[in-house]
Amino acid sequence: MSAEFVTGRLLVATPQIEAGVFRRSVVLVLHHADDGAQGIVLNRPVEAEINSVLPGWQAHASHPATMFQGGPVQLDSALGLVAVPGDSPEPAGVRRLFGAVALVDLDTPPILVAAEVSGLRIFAGYAGWSPGQLEEEVATGSWFVVDAESGDAFSAEPEGLWQRVLRRQREPLRWYAWFPPEPEHN
Repeated sequence: MSAEFVTGRLLVATPQIEAGVFRRSVVLVLHHADDGAQGIVLNRPVEAEINSVLPGWQAHASHPATMFQGGPVQLDSALGLVAVPGDSPEPAGVRRLFGAVALVDLDTPPILVAAEVSGLRIFAGYAGWSPGQLEEEVATGSWFVVDAESGDAFSAEPEGLWQRVLRRQREPLRWYAWFPPEPEHN
């Protein structure tokens, strides 16, 4: 994977990752360059109300309207991900990253952003890799790198995202979708 940057693509955890926040995770890569990589885990909702951390944002969040654990780094910070439809200009407080995917400044009043976006999700923390670390993890079989689809980041059923993303891949990668959660009990 040398020099192949994967910004905008998904990292899908292989069965090799057996524990922690990355077990059966789907990570949207927000940035990948020579200086490292950052992304957010899309399928880890947590039982925490958005309004308890960021008043006013919960009413505008995509279903399920709860906080998500974006990764193990800086869990005391929040990151807002939004979808800006088509070629629409960026609303106030929004910075487009790639395609329709953008970050929202959570200090912006929600009412200024909500009508201009088609999806909103709030994440506590993010996933981060130092220079060369992600490339090494892909090379040693920890991650599958696949294309993202527009609905992945705002899936109404995030718990099933790992299996759904794998099912839509070509064989033999799609076979992993049926890999048992606990192979030793199979």
